[in-house]
Amino acid sequence: MNSPIKPLADRVVAIRVEASNKTASGLYLPDNAKEKPVMASVLAVGPDVKGIKVGDKIVYKEYSTTDLKIDNQEYLIVKEEDVLATIA
Repeated sequence: MNSPIKPLADRVVAIRVEASNKTASGLYLPDNAKEKPVMASVLAVGPDVKGIKVGDKIVYKEYSTTDLKIDNQEYLIVKEEDVLATIA
């Protein structure tokens, strides 16, 4: 998926990875009981980003993103310093 957003400086554009609606014990959770996911898939990176590339899955600080909705798709813009880890 291509991003219609071109990030500047040390910003990353990503989309959230959906949280599971099933617990480890097999119970299904209603939508309002799910936690907001803090994992995302990277779609684009700014020119100053060093340790993240397109296609990486990232863990980010929950309240440090800018959320945008373009053509019914929700995007996140995250500063590189707010990315806590990448997931293999």
